[in-house]
Amino acid sequence: MFKIFKPKTDKIKDLSILYPKVIEELETILAGRTNIYIDFSNVIFWQNKINWHIDIKRLKQFLNSFETVEKIYIYYGKLKGDDYSEKLIKKLEGYSYEVRSKPVKIMPLSIDVSSIKINSPFLLENFIKKSLLSKLNLEDIEYLNGKLKKLNDQGIKFLEQRKCNFDVEMGIDITIDSMSDIDNFILWTEDSDFEGPVRSIIEKGKKATLFMTARRVSSELSQTGVRKFEIKKIKEFICWNKELD
Repeated sequence: MFKIFKPKTDKIKDLSILYPKVIEELETILAGRTNIYIDFSNVIFWQNKINWHIDIKRLKQFLNSFETVEKIYIYYGKLKGDDYSEKLIKKLEGYSYEVRSKPVKIMPLSIDVSSIKINSPFLLENFIKKSLLSKLNLEDIEYLNGKLKKLNDQGIKFLEQRKCNFDVEMGIDITIDSMSDIDNFILWTEDSDFEGPVRSIIEKGKKATLFMTARRVSSELSQTGVRKFEIKKIKEFICWNKELD
């Protein structure tokens, strides 16, 4: 029935019978030698929006059920001393993903308002975009600074910002692979920073597809002509078993 889809498990086989149109669509998308690039921090963010969770083992089994898929890269930061992130990376390696990891940077952000005027936007600029901040009046700024003052009174003068961006690593992998015989690039991201790599892939006569949620893709990415695939279509294949309808 299917051309390149060879289910890795009986469960996937049974689901493919129930949802043949999804498999047929993916066979079109995944035609040709394919590499997949998953920004897992994006996936974690998506889960809060779509109200279900992606099972990394089922995801790997499902993607590898398409014979054209060669490598599945996954990018995720390791938070030192955090049991969850360290165990997750070991699991990803155990499932034979191409894991790209590096330490998460923890950056302290001051919320100490003791040295600024109550109507000063100085600290708020670290947390609110200037386009929005410019719309706030003095009363709004005084109110928000007052909230920060209450946190200061509780002994909280710094917030932790975690940073671990894989745009560079992901871009390098895509660029290197685009010079090989890989025909097809699947990016699990909605980040506008990938406009350049996506445009380069398409200009080389190769295919690029974004696996994404219903959120509107940035205009920069949309203008490249990249194909889009809504991951909700494959929920039954990749979500936690207990979250199946």
